[in-house]
Order: sequence, then C-alpha cells, then structure tokens
Amino acid sequence: MTKLLSLARRLEVLTHDQRNLAFMEICGTHTVSLFRSGVKSLLPDSIRLVSGPGCPVCVTPQGYLDAACELALQQGITILSYGDMIRVPGSKLSLAQARAEGAKVEVVYSARTAVRYAKEHPEEEVVFLAVGFETTTPVSAITVLEAQRAELGNLSLLTGHKMVLPAMHTLLSGGDVPLDGFLCPGHVSVIIGTDAYAPIVQEYGKGCVVAGFEAEGMLRAITRLVEMALLGQAGIENCYPVAVRRQGNPYARELISRVFEPVDSTWRAMGTIPDSGLRLRDEFRQFDAQYRYDLSTDADSHPPGCLCGEVIQGKTDPIHCAHFGAACTPSTPIGPCMVSSEGSCAAWYRYSATRSSTVAQG
Repeated sequence: MTKLLSLARRLEVLTHDQRNLAFMEICGTHTVSLFRSGVKSLLPDSIRLVSGPGCPVCVTPQGYLDAACELALQQGITILSYGDMIRVPGSKLSLAQARAEGAKVEVVYSARTAVRYAKEHPEEEVVFLAVGFETTTPVSAITVLEAQRAELGNLSLLTGHKMVLPAMHTLLSGGDVPLDGFLCPGHVSVIIGTDAYAPIVQEYGKGCVVAGFEAEGMLRAITRLVEMALLGQAGIENCYPVAVRRQGNPYARELISRVFEPVDSTWRAMGTIPDSGLRLRDEFRQFDAQYRYDLSTDADSHPPGCLCGEVIQGKTDPIHCAHFGAACTPSTPIGPCMVSSEGSCAAWYRYSATRSSTVAQG
C-alpha cells in the first residue's frame, strides 16, 4: 500500500497545474482491474482513463452473432462457445435464447475441448466460436492442427479472431479521440511482444507502456505514461517483464501464421479495418464454418440508444448512455459491453461510485 500511495503522490505532483491527460487502456481485463484494485480512485482528476476496443466480445459485430444463432437453430449442429458470447444479443436473439428454443449450445473453457467433443459425438456437426485477440488465437490454431491430424470431418470454426494493432492505428488516424498514450494489454503483449508497438510510437508519437494486472504495476505504468506525455516524449516501456518480452512468444506467433492469414474485418461500430482479422488458410478451409455453411458475418447493427460502439472507441463513458443502469444491467443487457466480464459497462456498473447516482437520476 505504501508503494501505491507513493506513486499516487508522484502523480499529484507531476500533474499539478498541468493540462488534462487522457490514456486508453486497450485491454478489457485492465478496465476491470483498474476499478477492482482501486487504482482509478487514486488518480488525480487531471488524468482520464478511457476504454478501448480490447474486449473481444464487445468488438464482435452483430453479423457474427446472427450467423452463430442461424447455425445453432439448424438441426444436427452443436455450437461450442466461451461463456460471455452466449448472452450477447444479436439482431433477433442471443445464443442463450436460441438454446431456450431448442438449439444445442454448450459453454467450453478452451478451444481444444472442441476436438474432444467432436470425437465423442461423431453424429453431430460441431462448430466452435473462435473469438478473441492474439491471446486466444494460438489455441485455436492448435485446435485446427489437431482436428486435421485426427481427420475430423464434423468440426469447424466460425472465426472471429482480431488483432489489436490495426484497431489502435484506426483510432489514432481517425483523430476523434485525443489520446496521450496507451496502457497496453498484458495478455496480448505476451504473444506479440513490446516491439509490436513501435509503429504507434513512431507514426503517432504516443507512448506505449505494457502492464500486468496488479495495482502497483498498473499505477507504475500510468506514471510512466504521464512522465512521457509531460516531457513531450514517446517510447515503449515494459512494466510486466515477468511475462512479456520484446519479441513476444515466437512459437505462438508461428502457430498463428501457419494456420491463419490476415483479412479485412468488421468491428462493432468501427467499420471494416484492413488486415485486422484472421481467417483460416486455404489448406485448412474444410474447418472454416463460414465457408462450409456459406455464412456472412460482416453485417453490423446496434440496438437503439446503445452506446457500446462509442464506449469501445473511448468516445464516451458508460454512464453517459441513457440505458446504463436502468434498462441495461448485467441481468438485462442491451449491448455486449454490459454482458462480457471484460466489458466496460459491466465494470462501471459493478465498481463505479457514480453508478448509484446515475441510476437514481434515470
């Protein structure tokens, strides 16, 4: 606690009579951890942290969910998915609602479970919803390779994997959200390494500091971002050296490259971002559910009044959404940011001291 208070005092001194500063935490886990650990409450009023497109479920477009629900309602198809995806509303229904209508939808905790399930249920067509950033993509790649070795004809992946760096470029090139730097994701950085952020520093002059999820490490990273911004400097620093290296994890990156290739991809409310998604290479096409079932996943629409798209771009905070805490709660979510355990709206709802007054006003 002494180290936290010392860092907090340093931030007070650094920002005294200085301009307001805004930093984006890309990772949804950071969003939750910053609230839960109390780090947000230690920051001076002149420092604003804004959420970014770092929650995989939150950035997945409506069309992907609609395609998954379409598959789920087909006879003989079983959908396997990480838990957060089940409750995200599609344009007509969620996977949870599809399951209530008789669809076979199962929650799994690892992509590799799909291989075992497909082996044990050869009479079913099994579709795994492969969603996530670089953190989960290597396991999806291993799953495909294992399915190929086992010659599984009843397993396919509906791929929705995305990459962080293209989204960061899109946010900065758009210029809609003034940012002074990035609190870079710990989990993703384990895979891609700190050197991956060099273009952000070189092209846009924004500091990038990687942090883990403990309070001291996050507060230390924010302090370094403030120091860079006030000095007019931009660099890359690693406050998570126990897990992150400059080159990341070469083996994991090779797995991704072997199985997947970059493709233009639709992000919720951000449109199509070039080379920001991943699809299976042609040699693995038999495991591509989009190809096998002739599906389109690119359509994007938004529930009326829902500001999830603005929240994941750092354009607004959840409390400014008219639905927040009233019509939209974790038990009755309207948008994905209230569903996901890494969603900004869910974090604000659970931990923000401003929630009670916002709900009362609503």
